[in-house]
Amino acid sequence: MTQQQHAAPTPVGGSLLNAATLVCGILIAIMASILLVRFVFGLSAVTNVNDGYSWGIWVVVDVMIGSALACGGFSVAMLVYIFNKGQYHPLVRPALLASLFGYTLAGGGIFFDLGRWWNFWHIFWPSYANPNSVMLEVAVCVTVYILVMWVEFAPVFLEKLGLHDIKKKLNKAIFFFIALGILLPMMHQSSLGTMLVVMGGQVNPLWQTPAVPLIYLLTAIIIGYGVVLFESCVAAASYRRSIEMHLLNPMSKIMLGVLAVYLVVRFGDLLIRGALGEAFNPSFVALSFWVENICFAAPFFLIGNVAARRNPARLFLAGLAIMLGGSLLRLNGFLIGYQHFTGSGWSYFPSFTEVMVTLGMFSVEVLGYIIITRRFPVLPREDAKLAT
Repeated sequence: MTQQQHAAPTPVGGSLLNAATLVCGILIAIMASILLVRFVFGLSAVTNVNDGYSWGIWVVVDVMIGSALACGGFSVAMLVYIFNKGQYHPLVRPALLASLFGYTLAGGGIFFDLGRWWNFWHIFWPSYANPNSVMLEVAVCVTVYILVMWVEFAPVFLEKLGLHDIKKKLNKAIFFFIALGILLPMMHQSSLGTMLVVMGGQVNPLWQTPAVPLIYLLTAIIIGYGVVLFESCVAAASYRRSIEMHLLNPMSKIMLGVLAVYLVVRFGDLLIRGALGEAFNPSFVALSFWVENICFAAPFFLIGNVAARRNPARLFLAGLAIMLGGSLLRLNGFLIGYQHFTGSGWSYFPSFTEVMVTLGMFSVEVLGYIIITRRFPVLPREDAKLAT
């Protein structure tokens, strides 16, 4: 290994006041104002959800898609701690940080979308629990996983504060939290797919299948790698750092392997069920299906050979394509391919205020990532000139 691979994490440094943080701050302030109106006057004051579409983008985008985009920590942890690929360890902290924010904000998205938000505590009160509910399993797993990730990330804060004795004690038990951090996402990501099964015939056959839990789990792993590619390229460009090609190149090859398995499962399931014909109907739903799968197929054309995987721009585009494909898979299943029976009269399109809250949620994640990477030891030490 090179010296760069062994370099200890260190704060990037630099000013926290720049164009990116200013834009994020404005979007967060707008989100806070809208949420104040929402909590005082109810969901109908700021959203277009209704009795036919009780879930809007606050659940589908912020939770279903947001949690999938937060699987980088889980995917990298599998490589490092299960498959013993220690060379990927420098990617663990940045991936875990993105996952930490993604899942924490997904929990916030659930809270924002509750009609009677003051009864949020009912989720965790035994007398209200329905042990047969897939939603209970998702709620419990996601909540525990958020707590587990904060514990896993705690050494970063302990290092900054100089509490090395506490860090050593925590490290003795950290393996337990790492194991939970791998198990819990496997449970709730597959269960998010199970929620589509529960919806029955209201979901288009292109996404309504008994195989959807496996489909969601496989794509969560793939999206995790895609996010790491995307995040690493963006961080390198933003902070004027060299891209960790010695790690991203082989990791992208692993991503392509899992992606190939996913595509076989996805189209094999459609053929076995005789549902592929739905993809050739002249409809927006069918078009969205093909866009989704073109995004999943794109990485094979972008980084399918060794020479292409040495190109940072191609790695960035491959990661972006995976993120878009995974996002569309969930958006298609829960909104675009979710159809009420003929004559129901229900329809849904997000309001401007819903969109602004979602943008605000992602802005919190971006702002938090900037602050923590600049002030805490997350990214590997880099001798290149830093952004100011």
